[in-house]
Formats: sequence, C-alpha cells, structure tokens
Amino acid sequence: MTSFTSQYYTSHDGLKLHYRDYAGPATARLTVICIPGLTRNARDFEDLAPHLAQTYRVLSPDLRGRGLSEYAKDPFTYTPPHYVRDIAALMDATGQKQVALIGTSLGGIVSMVLCAIMPQRILGVVLNDVGPEIDPAGLSRIGSYLGKNKPVASWEEAAAAIKELDGKIFPDYAGDTWIKMAKRRYVQTPEGPLRADYDFNIAKPFTASTGNADLIPFFRSLRRLPALAIRGATSDLLRAEAFNRMKHMVPNLRQVVVPNRGHAPYLDEPVALSALDAFLDQLPSRLGFFTRLRRAVGSAFFLAKLKIQGVI
Repeated sequence: MTSFTSQYYTSHDGLKLHYRDYAGPATARLTVICIPGLTRNARDFEDLAPHLAQTYRVLSPDLRGRGLSEYAKDPFTYTPPHYVRDIAALMDATGQKQVALIGTSLGGIVSMVLCAIMPQRILGVVLNDVGPEIDPAGLSRIGSYLGKNKPVASWEEAAAAIKELDGKIFPDYAGDTWIKMAKRRYVQTPEGPLRADYDFNIAKPFTASTGNADLIPFFRSLRRLPALAIRGATSDLLRAEAFNRMKHMVPNLRQVVVPNRGHAPYLDEPVALSALDAFLDQLPSRLGFFTRLRRAVGSAFFLAKLKIQGVI
C-alpha cells in the first residue's frame, strides 16, 4: 500500500484541519483531492487513494468535525459554504493552483460549488452518488441515524452496527469487510468504548430542507469542464431518473453505474476504478491561459447572477 503522511492546515476561521497526503511519484502530473461524505473521513479513501497515488498526488482531507480535524465551536459552520472555503484553503496551503476533484455525497456537493465559483482551478470533477436532485427518502434515512450512533464496546459490535445500517447498500460484504468498514467510521475513545468518528453536532444544521437547496445552477456549471458521475445501482439518494436527467443538463457528463451498490460506492469497485482511471488519464495537467480566463469570466457572471437573485 502506498504510504501517506498526516498533515494539517488552518481554516479561514482558525480550525486545525487534517488531511492525508499521498505524495505519488515525483513525476505526478496532477493532484487529486478526494472529499468524503457527511459522516465520513479521509479513511473512506484508504483503498482508492493508494491506487491513484501510483500515478498522481492525492490529498484526502478530514472535513471539519471529522476524523483528526478539529471540531467547530459553532455547529452551524457545518455547512457546504464553510466546507468549500476549507477545501480552497487546503489547495492554497499545499500550493495547488489547479486540481482534480473526487467528491462522495456531501463531498460531491462541495465539488459542484467549487467548480462553479473557481472553475479556473479545477481540471476535472467526479461526483460519487450525488447530483443536483437529492431524493428525500435518502435524506430521511441519513437523518434517522445522524448524531445518534451509540458507543460500542468492541470492533465486532461496531461492525454489527455498520452492517445493520448498510447491509442493503453493500450486500456482498462479509464479516472481515464489516470490521474494515467499522475501523473507517469508528474511533476508540480514551475511556475505552468506540464511537462514531465525527462531531454529533453536525446534525444540528442538517434538516430535510437540505434537499430543497437549488443545486441545479451549480451543477450546470460543469458544462465548462470534464465531469464524471458515478451512481450506485440501488442508491436511494440519487435515483435513476435523476441520474438520467443529469446527462440532459450537462451533455458532456460521463456516467457510470456501479452494480450491487447503494449510497454510496467506495470507488474501490472494478467498474468505478476503471472509469476513474480512464477519466483522470484524459485530464490536462494544467489549464492554458485562455481557458482559465474564459472560465474565470464565466464564474464571475455566474456569481453576479446568483447575487442578483438573492441566492448569495
């Protein structure tokens, strides 16, 4: 397995945030940032990141309030606008003028916004099981357990808890795999018990209204750059009909469905890996001056329109 180093940077509001840095080869032609979902952390990409790091530099952050990143004093900063600023700060802290993005679920929403407001810094984007239309059923399922995970006494108990939540999402997982999933999502406390590895206060700003956010203008901005969308075949957050509509909104969008997976694939599945490898291989290592200029002008008009509409 390709090794990584744990690194830290500071957010715009002073939080100490953690990321894994898989350096990749000295000749790596681009950097990929892998952004995890709502309750997940950098460990979500512990299989994907080493695979990609054979060719690219890979940065895998813990969003604020997750993993080794500091918890926010104000829980209402656990929102996409703050995550967007955090990822932009990560790019600046690591000297990345342009990157490719892979975003799972919430990470995909963050990626969409970044592509809309700073497309001149994005080489390409992958959305993992998320789009501009979020199904209320999936949101309701997530809300049913968010911030309510009970401490457990052993990794076996943690694995059983994960299996109860996600057994239908990963129907082919066996016993040892559930232990592996538990070690991605739980952490041992100083007192001994294991707990879910995130600040339960992230539940405070999470409401059903999250699904009513108008993400379509941000998603349409992906017409300016290379984009790949991946969907779990049985996902309850990104329905098949919504996935099909994404192609009509963004004709250049590449699409892949991962069989036997719900929300969300871990991207270690052969179908997903093959699609990611092909997509990243075709990205430019950097954007030319006129491409950056054209995208920057488009972003300025996009933001001005949102401001006029009172969205921002």
